[in-house]
Amino acid sequence: MPAPRSPIPVSRSPVPDPLSPIRILMLAPTPYFADRGCHVRIYEEARALIRHGCDVRIVTYHIGRDLPGIPTERIPAVPWYRRLTAGPSWQKPLLDILLLFKALSVARSFKPQILHAHLHEGAFIAMLLKPLVRIPLVMDFQGSLTTECRDHGFFKAGSLLERLFSVVERIVNRAADAIITSSSAGAGQLVREWSVPAHKVSVVIDGVDTDCFQPHPPGTTRRRLGIPEDRPLVVFLGILNAYQGMDLLLDVMSILKAQESQVHFLVMGYPEQAYRLKAIGRGLEGMVTFTGRIDYGQAAEMLCAGDLAISPKLSLSEANGKLFKYMACGLPTLVFETPVNREILSSSGEYAVYGDADDLATKITELLADRERLARRSREVREKAVDEHSWEKRAILIDRLYRQLLGS
Repeated sequence: MPAPRSPIPVSRSPVPDPLSPIRILMLAPTPYFADRGCHVRIYEEARALIRHGCDVRIVTYHIGRDLPGIPTERIPAVPWYRRLTAGPSWQKPLLDILLLFKALSVARSFKPQILHAHLHEGAFIAMLLKPLVRIPLVMDFQGSLTTECRDHGFFKAGSLLERLFSVVERIVNRAADAIITSSSAGAGQLVREWSVPAHKVSVVIDGVDTDCFQPHPPGTTRRRLGIPEDRPLVVFLGILNAYQGMDLLLDVMSILKAQESQVHFLVMGYPEQAYRLKAIGRGLEGMVTFTGRIDYGQAAEMLCAGDLAISPKLSLSEANGKLFKYMACGLPTLVFETPVNREILSSSGEYAVYGDADDLATKITELLADRERLARRSREVREKAVDEHSWEKRAILIDRLYRQLLGS
């Protein structure tokens, strides 16, 4: 693919002073904040931009929780919508209409210079808002809308609904003045599959707060959860669903149980009840602990209880933000061989054949038996997180893009 280049300035807004803060209206069509990957990117990105000197307002749904330091505006309460989990819903269009009017109201008083829209829903709302406020639109692309809906089972491949969503996605992609992607694979997908001009696309992969997420000394996590201290522990943190590889992870557990392995799994995330019942049905309850949703502020301590972190994510269209947390905590990290995972971990990661439960189980056994290798990987991932994946470095890239769009 052609190398992504800096976008051409398109704004009619006044050219900002090179050192003046840029006012950003950030659209988040999701129940922010709900302790999951998409929300972590929104939060860390906004926080880093504020530290970098930008003035950010987040506009989001009525549910979720506010986090300190970031002004957050919410739509009016919709009492019957309480869903915090990821995925499409036929109830969301009403929330998005309310989000459009809320964003317009905030824009009138805040007078933003940039519309920064997360996800295609946010970009669609911003596309409608843009003619009214006449400022550039930056779309934060975390994966294809059509592919995500298909992965969630919202519609079938080749269906009329899939074709309709594809048309809408193409229109939204073209409406953005610039698109930032959370992976090089995503940038390539936009250029090759969606015919987005390469000069509109910039890669800004996820980052991590390496002060918040850092190696913690062994605490009381294992004792509190009833996990024996002498058993090797594999940890997972994230949303629990099929495209995150949870069904395949249960297959891995079954393989290891048949081998009489002593390994234990700590699975942190939600919605967990369906997978808890599946594990019981397979007789795996003695080797896995499900915690449910973990508060973002407690995640580092919980992760550091493990010897090895795992991400069996199967989706090829989305970023894999949990890896940055694993790395910053100094956790040796095992993933499938995919372009996204390779871009993040490079030579510091451990890789299994994509989608192969047997190979994943074999790699877990081999790694946990090699303490020297685990120690080396622990050092490597922590160093890589600190040197290459801080959010401060990401904020510099985004601020530079804003100023190019504004003609600075």
